[in-house]
Amino acid sequence: MLYYLYEYLTSQGIHIPGMGLLKYISFRAGMAVLLSLTIALIYGKSIINYLRGKQMGELVRDLGLDGQKQKEGTPTMGGFIIIIATLIPVLLFTRITNIYIVLLIVTVIWMGAIGFLDDYLKKIKKNKDGLSGKFKIVGQVGLGLIVGVTMYFHADITVKRKYADAKVVNRNNVEQNFMPTEKITVSTVPFAKNNEFDYSGILFWMNDKDAHEWAWIVFIPIVIFIVTAVSNGANITDGIDGLAAGTSTVILLALAFFTYVSGNIIFADYLNIMFLPNMGETTIFVVAMVGAVIGFFWYNTYPAQVFMGDTGSLMLGGVIAVLAVILRKELMIPVLCGIFLIENISVMLQVVVFKYRKRKFGLEYAQNNRLFKMSPLHHHYQKDGFHESKIVNRMIIIGVMLAIVCLITLKMR
Repeated sequence: MLYYLYEYLTSQGIHIPGMGLLKYISFRAGMAVLLSLTIALIYGKSIINYLRGKQMGELVRDLGLDGQKQKEGTPTMGGFIIIIATLIPVLLFTRITNIYIVLLIVTVIWMGAIGFLDDYLKKIKKNKDGLSGKFKIVGQVGLGLIVGVTMYFHADITVKRKYADAKVVNRNNVEQNFMPTEKITVSTVPFAKNNEFDYSGILFWMNDKDAHEWAWIVFIPIVIFIVTAVSNGANITDGIDGLAAGTSTVILLALAFFTYVSGNIIFADYLNIMFLPNMGETTIFVVAMVGAVIGFFWYNTYPAQVFMGDTGSLMLGGVIAVLAVILRKELMIPVLCGIFLIENISVMLQVVVFKYRKRKFGLEYAQNNRLFKMSPLHHHYQKDGFHESKIVNRMIIIGVMLAIVCLITLKMR
């Protein structure tokens, strides 16, 4: 909004000292993160008090965990803090007609609404199961479909790939090192030398023209799967104070770096990566969300004054998934979102092993010989006697290590 104001005033010959800074993505990103952090810190307490006044306290099931019942009554739906603190700076400092910004705003509202409905049914309607799992899946699939279709068909979503001999093409005019703009379903393969993968290659029985034309048959279902998997992973990870917020902050910071270098042709040339036109603007959105999550983390650290609820966790997972897809970095998700992946896998393994042992040895044996003491994995460590703060801190450290591995893939090729 402010960028458009700057453009309008400039076109009218009106020059306000300092306002020219708004043309720089780095300046607007810095202002966005400061504003989002300030909103979350200052107004977060008011939102928490409002939620407490509306009796939006958490209903805690007795799982036999230390300190668990003390959390009874802690306000949930704190994801609203993140949503509000993100959207206000985004609307102020980004070019909101940018297709990537539009997709991300839709993701925040869409996944936030699904999470809110789940929290609403649990807290207001006293339905302990909340929103039915199949309706959550429908919502996630719907978002994945929107993102996949937009990515494939929208004219403004393109890539510019470097020539194989770019080093000798032109070092003085980096734009000449890149091929013409392409509309292509290409992604980045981490740790690989020739690290570009085109989804049309899966349709190997077709000729090149037909394969590119029908690549959406492969690409869109993969996007749907990624959105569903990552949003569920974030949701499962949100089980103890600060875990989902802390690990998400690390992931978002890594993605913010990728958005900046991928949207800047000079850095893209230097790092020998795809240049994504219009992507630089997305940096402002990501850092705004980083500030919002850190501000929320202020109130969510042990002992938590508020929980993000599904309103926040589903939304965060959805945003991370969509960011990875639009950055053409979705194949990096198993590493970057390693904590989400481990938490997800621990639940699936627990169920599979329990069912197998129940069928093979009987119910009593299966109950007494579970793979984990409790799933997701963070509860296993709680049962093992670790304090939840230690679990959270160590998982954040692991998340930082995984993020660094992802960043150095820019040179490990």
